[in-house]
Amino acid sequence: MLDGGAIPELAEMSLHNGTIYRWNRPVYGIVAGRPHLRVENRVLPAGPTIADVIANAAFYYGLVRILAEADRPIWTQMSFATASENLHEAARHGLDAQLYWPGVGDTPVSELILRRLLPLARDGLTRWGVDDAAAGRLLGIIERRCLSGQNGAAWQIATVNKLTHGGLDRREALRRMTQAYIDRMHSNEPVHTWSVD
Repeated sequence: MLDGGAIPELAEMSLHNGTIYRWNRPVYGIVAGRPHLRVENRVLPAGPTIADVIANAAFYYGLVRILAEADRPIWTQMSFATASENLHEAARHGLDAQLYWPGVGDTPVSELILRRLLPLARDGLTRWGVDDAAAGRLLGIIERRCLSGQNGAAWQIATVNKLTHGGLDRREALRRMTQAYIDRMHSNEPVHTWSVD
């Protein structure tokens, strides 16, 4: 097809990408008769607000810069099994997780973020050339999330619990929580500032 000047559809690859969602995946598509290939990186957690998403990205990319440029990369300081355990612990317990970090040992995730990871992320953002005020504002959202203990999942759980303890059945509590989540999402106020209704 290429020798003939045609553009291959690669339907099997598109089908695979539409059914298998990996954290990093190649995506091929044809737009206006031009083929495009990109790599999607899906490691960032969802909002719930744009402010939260951008804060997550600043934290992530600041850390990536520092960890990638470290004289001794993090992956040489802990085993894959330990990294896997950290991933599962964080997925199960969120801000209440206990994680292993080289030079620190097992520590609460919020403490790890506040004492170790936020300073590293700030240094990384500086290396990327991010304005100090912008870096401070974005990483401040992560800091206040850790200090308050409230991220999107914690807010959802607390809201449903409050509504069910107030007499609503679970289905109605979930409906009201979802509506409140949508309303607050559009405010663009970071999730750590949301009240539990």
